[in-house]
Order: sequence, then structure tokens, then C-alpha cells
Amino acid sequence: MTEFLQQLLNGLSLGAIYALIALGYTMVYGVLRFINFAHADVFMTGAFIGYYTARHVPLGTLGGGSAVLLVAMAGCAVLGIVIERCVYRPLRGGPTLNVLITAIGVSLLLEYTGQVFFGAAPRTFPAIFPHREFAFGGLVVSSNEVLVIGVAAALLVVLQAIVHHTKIGMAMRALALNPQAAMLVGVDIDAVISFTFGLGSALAAAGGVLYALNYPSIDPLMGVMPGLKAFIAAILGGIGSIPGAALGGLILGTVETFAGGSSLSTWKDAIAFAVLILILLFRPAGLLGRSTVEKV
Repeated sequence: MTEFLQQLLNGLSLGAIYALIALGYTMVYGVLRFINFAHADVFMTGAFIGYYTARHVPLGTLGGGSAVLLVAMAGCAVLGIVIERCVYRPLRGGPTLNVLITAIGVSLLLEYTGQVFFGAAPRTFPAIFPHREFAFGGLVVSSNEVLVIGVAAALLVVLQAIVHHTKIGMAMRALALNPQAAMLVGVDIDAVISFTFGLGSALAAAGGVLYALNYPSIDPLMGVMPGLKAFIAAILGGIGSIPGAALGGLILGTVETFAGGSSLSTWKDAIAFAVLILILLFRPAGLLGRSTVEKV
């Protein structure tokens, strides 16, 4: 029982990170109906912004760690807005395939630019928050794991409040439901889309910093596998659904952790992609997604 609880805690911690990344995928898909494959590398950029910010704050303190997290989120929010404004906006209204190919190009650009400026060698991420471990019988609870789950839950609550209780959130929902009608009633489409990219990128940056806390080795290609798995989580929960992205991330993180702690440890990545195949075969809309009829 203790081993089960330990693996469950580890899985929820990893799943919370996947959920933060998946939220960015699902928000952009909700308003633009395309997958931003560069999102995983925004996650990587957030970790590196946190790494360099940590050099200028007191380490191992709540204030210093919070400052690193906020600076990383702000930096990646700006990066997301710049990418949308300079790269995706000129392609808006064109074939979706063009945008998808461009997104892959932006992803590669961020990865190899990161190798030029940051170097290809892995770097050790500093302990920016106070770290302690608590033992409850045989169960060991790390303060970093609790922090990851708590921050992810808080950010999800804030995101839900923004989407459902603010004017910009109402505009986002209107744009996701019917872009033409939203434009006719005076919604500033460009501003809403830029805000969505900025908000999603900020969540990815938080995921990058929190991921680096638990897996303290960062490099310019660190976003590839977590980004793919977060995309699977978004599909699993229902692409376009914010609660679905959170649920998908938690489920996938838990499944992966239990697989990694069993005799199937070498298959844990394959299991994640098998989940994607199964969900596409048997429930293409995802667990919380809704099937829609596409008009032709």
C-alpha cells in the first residue's frame, strides 16, 4: 500500500506538469483550431529563463523561488505573444497545413537557437525553493512534489477564473465558439489571440521551472518528450477542454509513473503513445471533449 501511495504521489506530480503544458495546447487549439508544436520549446525556454534568473535571487527561499517562477512566466508570455504576432498572424486565414509546418519550423528554431546561446551540454538547475522531505511511515513526501501539485492546482484555478469570470475570458470563449460572430459583436480578435498565446506560454514556463525542480537537468532539447506527452494528455482529456487537459495530464503522468515502477519500465514511453492510439480509436473527442459535426 505504501509503494502504491508513493507512486501515486510521484505520478500526480509529473501529471501536474503535463497538465500545465497541455493547457497551452488546448487553449490555442480552442481559439485557432491548430496545434502549436513550438509550445514544448517555450517550456524549455521557461526553464532556461528560470536558470539564469536564479543567479540573481537568494536560492532556497520562498521569495527567491517565487521570483524565478514569475520572471520565467513573464518572459515566456512575451515570447508567446511575439511568436504569434510575427509568425502565426501573417498565416491566419490560410491553409492549416501551412501553419502546422511553420509551427514545426519555429520549434526547431527555438531548439537550435537554444543550443547556440545556452550550449548543448545539460546544466544542473538550482534548488530555488526550500527543500525538505517528510516521512509518513514508509511514504516519503518531497516538498518539491507538493509544491508542483499545489502551484499547478492554483494556476488551474486562476485560469478557470480568467476564462469564466473576466471579459477577456468571455471573448476567448466567444472566439472559440464562433469567430465570425465574435468579430461582428466587436471582439478584438488579434488581442484575444495574443492574450491566449501569452497565457498559454506563461503556463508552459511554470511547467518548465517545476519540471526542472524535480528533474534538475536542463538542455535545449528537454521539451521534446514532455511536449509530446502533454499533447497526448490534451488529446486524452479532450483537445479544447481546459478541465480535460488537466485530467489528461494527471492520468498520463500517473500511468507513466506506475509503468516506470513496474517490469514495464522500458515501455513507459511506448505506453504513453499507446494511450494516444487507443483514445483516437475509441473516443476521438477525448474523455471530456464533445464530438462535433463538421459542416462541408
